[in-house]
Amino acid sequence: MVKLLKVHGSENKFFILDQTMLEKPLTDKELINLAINLCANILGGADGLLVVDASDTSLGKMRVINADGSEAKMCGNGLRTVSRYLSEKYQLDNFKIETMESDLAVSKAEDLYPGVPTFSVEISPISFQKKDLPFSYKNFNEMIDQSIPEFISEQTFSAVAVPNPHLISFVSDINQLELKNLGQKLNDQNDYFPEGVNISFSQILKTNTLFVQTYERGVGFTNACGTGMSAASLIFALLNPDQFDANKDISVYNPGGLVKTHIILNREHKEQSEIRLIGNATFTHEVNVVESNLHNNKLNQLEITETDEETAYQNFVKTISN
Repeated sequence: MVKLLKVHGSENKFFILDQTMLEKPLTDKELINLAINLCANILGGADGLLVVDASDTSLGKMRVINADGSEAKMCGNGLRTVSRYLSEKYQLDNFKIETMESDLAVSKAEDLYPGVPTFSVEISPISFQKKDLPFSYKNFNEMIDQSIPEFISEQTFSAVAVPNPHLISFVSDINQLELKNLGQKLNDQNDYFPEGVNISFSQILKTNTLFVQTYERGVGFTNACGTGMSAASLIFALLNPDQFDANKDISVYNPGGLVKTHIILNREHKEQSEIRLIGNATFTHEVNVVESNLHNNKLNQLEITETDEETAYQNFVKTISN
């Protein structure tokens, strides 16, 4: 039997599959088919499949297969859960995990709340260059606090890759219909973001306090997007020096809860800024399955065990909602 985990970071839900524990790793086609099936049909679904592979440079390698079968460069919420998995597997608190773009430093952090395991992860590399997103709009090489009437009038937008491409707009109130419509527009065939883009609307609540909601490429609305909250925090720090305290973490509320981000801002060379994402890594279920059934995408004979960690997480959410 092979054990999968159902996990979440800020209710951004995933399954974890450690391929190093298999007799034979799944092929890319098998992983895609499995991800689509898991995310649509098992335990209420999920936003993606996190695949753990061996790495020559780090403690492990993480791949992110979205619910639609596409592959993301990185996932901040997912990285925290994989960090916890590898931390417990190897009994280490500080190490690196290989991702598609870079090897990222991760560490166990002080728990946000009793029974809510918490990890801090590096979010990088950072790029504002159009070639790295990519995007095309007039003759812009960067898009920072720009009015783009073709998107939504009376809003400004900033684009940054961390390394997933993100489009950030600060608003007084989040209009979910406008966010959904823009998300669908820029993730269908379009002239602006040919490979699609994650879109976040963010509210500045007070000094170092944000609310962020994201329409994710390859998924749609999610309870939280780790790289989206990281990107929004960086743009917030860059554009709002009067409301950004560099000596403190930023609290980022989201529909699934709360994370912290730590920004070391380099205004002169903004791509050399540093981002840390700090939040829960919650394991809600263990799922045991025969390995051959994974290869054949047969998920009708599963042994599922629920943990008690979601209760602790929901108690945490209650404390931040009051």
